[in-house]
Amino acid sequence: MAKMTNLEEAEVQLSELDLLSSMFPDEDEFIVTDQLAVAELKHYIDNKTSEIPSSKVQFILNVKQEVADATTVMLSLSCALPLNYPAVLPEITVRSPSLSRSQQIQLNTDLKIYLKRNCSGEVCVLNAREWVKDHAASYIDKELSSSSVTTLRTMQSKDVIFTRLWIYSHHIYNKHKRKNIVDWSKELALSGFSMPGKPGVICVEGPQSACEEFWSRVRRLTWRRILIRHREDISLDGSHAEMQKQRKFSSFEEKVFDAHGTRGNHMDLGQLYHFLDEKGCADVFQMYFGVEGC
Repeated sequence: MAKMTNLEEAEVQLSELDLLSSMFPDEDEFIVTDQLAVAELKHYIDNKTSEIPSSKVQFILNVKQEVADATTVMLSLSCALPLNYPAVLPEITVRSPSLSRSQQIQLNTDLKIYLKRNCSGEVCVLNAREWVKDHAASYIDKELSSSSVTTLRTMQSKDVIFTRLWIYSHHIYNKHKRKNIVDWSKELALSGFSMPGKPGVICVEGPQSACEEFWSRVRRLTWRRILIRHREDISLDGSHAEMQKQRKFSSFEEKVFDAHGTRGNHMDLGQLYHFLDEKGCADVFQMYFGVEGC
C-alpha cells in the first residue's frame, strides 16, 4: 500500500468523522471534544496549505453494553487521531465506572494488541468500537462477585450531593489550560462543557467531591480573573440512577460557537444561549452576562 500524503491522511480522518457522525447522530453516542481541531483540519484540507494542523482530533464514542443479569453498563471510548493517522494507530482509551482499574488496564491492553494485529494502516475506530462491544462484558464479569456487589450497594445507600458549578473566566485561550479542563473533567467523571475565548465559560456537574476537586485544580492555574458565578447543590438518596437523572449534559466537551473578532477569540453568545436553552439552563445566561437571551 502506497504511503499517504499528509493531505490524504487529513481527508481520510475527516471522512471517518463524517461517517461516525452519520452513524451515531445522537449526541449521547458521539461527541467531538475539540471542535477547534476539527476546524483546523477542515481549513488545512480546503486551503491545501503547507501548515499541518497542530492539534489532534479528539472525540468520545459511548457504548451501552449488557452484562450479567441483564444489567446495562456504559463504556466510553476516548479517541484521539494522531496527525498521521491512519498510517499510525489511533489513541483509544476505554473507561467505565463498571470496570475496576485492573480490568480497565487489561481491556485497553488487549484492544491495542487487536488493533496492531488487524488494523495497521487502515481506519479502525469502528473496528475498535465493535471489538469493545463484543468483548467488554467478559472483562466486567471476570471480577464480579457478591462482595463487590455488596460494596457497591453500601456505597449507593449513602446520601450524596450532586453539584453543578458554573465558572466564569475573563478569557480562556491557552491550549494547555483547555486541555487540562477537558482531561480533568474526564478523569473525575464530570459532565458539562467549556467555551474557550473571551469570556470563558466552564460548567461541570457530578458528585460534589469531584466538582470541588476540579475547581481546586482549575483555580490554581494562572488566570486574569476566574470565579464561580453560580453553584447548584442537590441532595440525593445515593443511587447512580438518581445521579444520572440530574445531569443536564451526557459527557464533557469543548464547545466553539462561530468564533469571530480580530483574533477569532470571541464566541457567538446567541448560539451559546440557544445551546443552554436546549439543555434547560437558559436562566444561567443572565447570571453570566446580565442580559436575557433571545
